[in-house]
Amino acid sequence: MNTQKILLSIVIPLFNEEEVFLLLEERLLKLAETIKDSFEIILINDGSMDKTGELISKLTAKDLRFKGIHFSKNFGHQLAITAGYDFAQGDYVLVLDGDLQDPPELVHEMLQECQHNGFDIVLARRKQRQGETIFKKLTASLFYWLMRRAIDPNLPGNIGDFRMMNRKAVNALNRMREKHRFIRGMVAWVGFNQKIIEFERPPRAAGETKYPLKKMVRFAWTAITSFSAVPLYVVLGVGMIVFGFGLCYSIFALYMKLFTDKVQPGWTALIIFQFIFSGFTMIALGVLGSYVGKIFEEIKDRPLYIVDRVDGLKSLIEPQE
Repeated sequence: MNTQKILLSIVIPLFNEEEVFLLLEERLLKLAETIKDSFEIILINDGSMDKTGELISKLTAKDLRFKGIHFSKNFGHQLAITAGYDFAQGDYVLVLDGDLQDPPELVHEMLQECQHNGFDIVLARRKQRQGETIFKKLTASLFYWLMRRAIDPNLPGNIGDFRMMNRKAVNALNRMREKHRFIRGMVAWVGFNQKIIEFERPPRAAGETKYPLKKMVRFAWTAITSFSAVPLYVVLGVGMIVFGFGLCYSIFALYMKLFTDKVQPGWTALIIFQFIFSGFTMIALGVLGSYVGKIFEEIKDRPLYIVDRVDGLKSLIEPQE
């Protein structure tokens, strides 16, 4: 294992990025020529089913500055980032996506903010989302709006996982080992001195987005339920409203029965109420079950991810403490 002190670690999670890999390699090699200090680039193969893993192995074999970590299966983007933070040895750690929508060249500006201006965390905000449909932009805006109201009102919008953190912040984040992870929220939670810089986000260099609408909805639900009890409070509030409405209707029906000669037919209302109460009960059980399921996953104490093999390392090293 190389014991040379490393200033910068660049972590790049990859899942089925065969189409963009050669472009990414070209950009990273050009970037490497401009970095004077010691650095490493860690490529995380998140169980890719195309040739991404082979391309990582070829690159790490010819350039020792590159390292590859191959998962035993697809564990997901957030856990791939987690592995990068675990294994990174640099004083500063930069995470960027492999689709080249996060320009690697911003590393110099971000490193300047951390190393010389005293910021512990530098976040990159997208000024524009080029190459994306109106629907994609609207759903992304809705996602950040929902996250700010359900998780943290200070959670900045249009900021993904493109960030640089110093070793102090990385170590603090690494102590948080929950399995259902929303790293953007976790970074906001750890605090420290944070800075936001803005950049023009280009379209994907090749391939398709790894976050379609279905996956974004699942990601949003995971983020909310793993970081906030808001859904439980919503269910409680709706339950109280439904109960109050039912109680009022019952009092009204009893009054009509006892003090007037107008008897409420009731069958239609009864069926409607049955549907409402039954539907709400199922929703409430589903929300509660989601939280119970997450508790169940946590108490099993399984590892967050499993590494199949590594490239560019003499042996499988333990994650950085």
